[in-house]
Amino acid sequence: MKNLLYIGNKLSAHGSNKTAIETLGPLLEQEGFAITYASAKKNKIARLAEMVWKTIAHSRKTDYLLIDTYSTYNFWYALVVSQISRILRIKYIPILHGGNLPKRLLISPRLCKMIFRHSYFNVAPSNYLLSVFEKAGFKNTVFIPNAIKINDYKFKQRKDLRPKLFWVRSFAEIYNPEMALRVLEAVKQDFPEAVLCMVGPDKKGWLDKIRLLAEQRKLEVKFTGKLSRKAWTKLSEDYDIFINTTHFDNTPVSVIEAMALGLPVVSTNVGGLPFLLENHKTGLLVNDDDAVQMAACIKELLHNESLADLMASGARQHVQDFDSEKVKRKWLEILK
Repeated sequence: MKNLLYIGNKLSAHGSNKTAIETLGPLLEQEGFAITYASAKKNKIARLAEMVWKTIAHSRKTDYLLIDTYSTYNFWYALVVSQISRILRIKYIPILHGGNLPKRLLISPRLCKMIFRHSYFNVAPSNYLLSVFEKAGFKNTVFIPNAIKINDYKFKQRKDLRPKLFWVRSFAEIYNPEMALRVLEAVKQDFPEAVLCMVGPDKKGWLDKIRLLAEQRKLEVKFTGKLSRKAWTKLSEDYDIFINTTHFDNTPVSVIEAMALGLPVVSTNVGGLPFLLENHKTGLLVNDDDAVQMAACIKELLHNESLADLMASGARQHVQDFDSEKVKRKWLEILK
């Protein structure tokens, strides 16, 4: 049995969506790894303090240290913990989640070298980040995708496609929820019966802001707040097209899940999305913040059901590679 220390934001108990630490961690525990986690503390300073303390306290018995690594303020957690790991000679593995990590490589090259050049491996959950990190000179980067249990996602072949749009993400500026309202407005010009459901927790008051905008624009939008995976996947059966409006991203699990469910996906063409979705084969891609173009793609699907069927079937086939059993084997190869 090997001991892992997993550093990340384990915050679902505080209303946030589950991140990799709460999905990958249990997957590895099933294989017999003993895992210590840090941190579930809501306060950022307290969270960092616990991460530092556990890294030091568990250094002698930790075989590998996993670090969920993002591009904004969470980047500093990775920097601090990785440098302590270097001093204590712990093998550490940054898991690259931040969709804006390519920009971080450009604006903080020296700090990035301190983290990623000395790691045991860097794990990229998308071929997009794999290519970016290899180009930046970090040859110790490997591709291991985010995992889902494919059998937990019931594939629905949608017939007689309706203008019922589905959006799943946290309400935050980075994910551009306001664009979803503009998309709905544009679709309603040709399909006045169009509706939108938005699922996800609030971040910094954005949910109330978007709800107020919907009321002001007299748009029919259903806001559910945060839902469990089981609840929102069940709800998705009542909707026919999945929209992803993010400004930048890596390989969003919500899009992978939509692909597994048979929802035709229309997404902004940013970050790792073109590495996940092949235009007109497994999804439709539009320019960042281009609500008119996204609405046009939705109308194309509503007028061309054969394209929607082709995309949905191709997407389901593609995400078979994200099944947890396949992903688990890739992790076992590097955690020998």
